Amino acid sequence: MFHSLFARSESGSPPPAATHLPALDGWRGLSILMVLAAHMLPLGPKAWRMNESFGLVGMAIFFTLSGFLIVSTLLHRPNVPQFLIRRCCRIVPLAWVLLSIALLLASTSAVVSPQVYLSHFLFVVNLTPTDLTTLTAHYWSLCMEMQFYGAIALVVLLFRQRGLMLLPLFLLLTTAFCLRNQVHTSVLTYYRIGEILSGGCLALVYGKRLGEKPLQFLAWVNPWFLLSLFLLSCYPAFDAINYLRPYLAAALVGSTIVQTNTQFHPLLCDRRVAYIATISYALYLIHPLSMYGWMESGGTLVKYAKRPLRSP
Repeated sequence: MFHSLFARSESGSPPPAATHLPALDGWRGLSILMVLAAHMLPLGPKAWRMNESFGLVGMAIFFTLSGFLIVSTLLHRPNVPQFLIRRCCRIVPLAWVLLSIALLLASTSAVVSPQVYLSHFLFVVNLTPTDLTTLTAHYWSLCMEMQFYGAIALVVLLFRQRGLMLLPLFLLLTTAFCLRNQVHTSVLTYYRIGEILSGGCLALVYGKRLGEKPLQFLAWVNPWFLLSLFLLSCYPAFDAINYLRPYLAAALVGSTIVQTNTQFHPLLCDRRVAYIATISYALYLIHPLSMYGWMESGGTLVKYAKRPLRSP
């Protein structure tokens, strides 16, 4: 998914050939593994809230990578119809197939209204979270992705590539909105979109659209220092730093694509992690079905015997 990312040349134009950034494959693989662990493993006593923290870590990286990919693509090829067709063909078919199965299973135990079906299939159900079912609870993130695709496509249609320069402003406004309402995390787009916007801003930095200094900062800063701050920002008990999560996630990912010889890279460039990245979308959509019905029946030991992972 991240094999077609482009950086600007010194002259200001994107190069004709794609630049493969292996570190992004690694981050994507790790992010989906952390999300699956958060949903399917007991990661410690509930009082420690480690499952929640792991989920925040995984999703923040996942969203950052998504924003980086989308904005990098539009910087290089601002063809909006082609962009939307490619995104929809990649996302929609599997999402709709699994939605049909999940909502059909949900309807066996409760009445699922036409409105619930519609909000799911139109990818707006995260705006009415009460409509999410047990098997579709994770679709909130896919909804936010699809909404971002539509919004950023509209921006490019109206303002061409210049419109992408509004992303830092949108990110600051989103942060201010979260601060005003004291919301650290949410499934609602207008609270959580900052994590995708920060990835888009990273694409602008990497493409040298915001000058040289941000790129120089990423080349100078210690990734381990950024990792420490980022992990703190994903722990619910640290209130204030939670608002910096989008910025720290983007800075962490950015430092590892600018600094190509860090201690992170053996893991980020590992083939096994890269393989997980290639199937991450399917893994994410399908994993709740492994915790349904017979797979979830019985005592704790029985559940562990049925499958290697279980919900805490």
